[in-house]
Amino acid sequence: MSGRTVRASSARQQTCAGRPGLPQDPATLIPEALAAVEDLVAIDASRGASAAVPAVRAVLCRLPQLTADPARLRDHGSDLLAALAELSEVIGWILFDAGHYRRARRMNARALALAELCGDRGTARLTLLNHSMLETHTGRPVEALETADRVAGPRPLPALVDSLVLVRRAHATAMLGGDREAVALISRARGRFLDGASPNDPPWAWWIDRTELLGHEGWVLSRLGAWNQAVPLLYEATTAPGPSYRHLFTAQLLSALVEATAWGEAEELIADLAPRAAGIGSVRTTESLGATAGRLLAGPGAPPNLRDAAVHLLESLPDGGPHLLIPRNQPV
Repeated sequence: MSGRTVRASSARQQTCAGRPGLPQDPATLIPEALAAVEDLVAIDASRGASAAVPAVRAVLCRLPQLTADPARLRDHGSDLLAALAELSEVIGWILFDAGHYRRARRMNARALALAELCGDRGTARLTLLNHSMLETHTGRPVEALETADRVAGPRPLPALVDSLVLVRRAHATAMLGGDREAVALISRARGRFLDGASPNDPPWAWWIDRTELLGHEGWVLSRLGAWNQAVPLLYEATTAPGPSYRHLFTAQLLSALVEATAWGEAEELIADLAPRAAGIGSVRTTESLGATAGRLLAGPGAPPNLRDAAVHLLESLPDGGPHLLIPRNQPV
């Protein structure tokens, strides 16, 4: 065991000191893990990932299996391994959206290992798709493509899963400068979505809907500098009801408006967004909003009213905003 692992384990023990652990009986652990999945997903959807981090801490303390070597759990039964894999995937997603990128990588690796031990291909695929997005977000598009490619199996992917794979590939390809290929990929993603859900699509695919595809198509076009095409798609995605994490599409809309020098629309969007900015629970979103506001203040072209609005937005973001430009990697 490395010194870093020893220190992390010691810190975790101190954090969890005095809290009772759960019995080791799988009959107790499985419903506890699945209940934690429901609780965490509900918090994330309604209040955002940052609000879910304290609950993640509590779950990690209650279930030491989540920090144990997955290989040591091999003989604990496939049902328990599947429940722990699903919970690890959810935690990995929350850590990612809350800006804890290093810890999200570790939890994704744990979720994948547990899913592979019990043959849970559905959770393994979702974990890989989440991890591909993490790689893109942290500036590693080649690794994002490689991760997305690992989702494929010996049989054709079901429609919604295939659609999401194509979305992940489109984002990474756009980052690599493959304009035509990225447009072709996002177009294929739209086509696969329109094929409709199949009986082989996993239960977690429920959130892959028209709004999700619209938002990602607009975002990919923004990456390619096609601002006038991106803005209508992102606007439609931001005005549709949906879970908290879709605030990210609003951040991308603001960025696209600024890049398109649509100053009036950008100011109107900030005026609508700033009063509720403090409640945004996605650090990915607040990082993007902060970066766009920073560009407005640093560049010479924005009119004074919009620059004032950018200052107001920075002040309205959680914790004052400016330091959110730096990704969080502190311990959970």
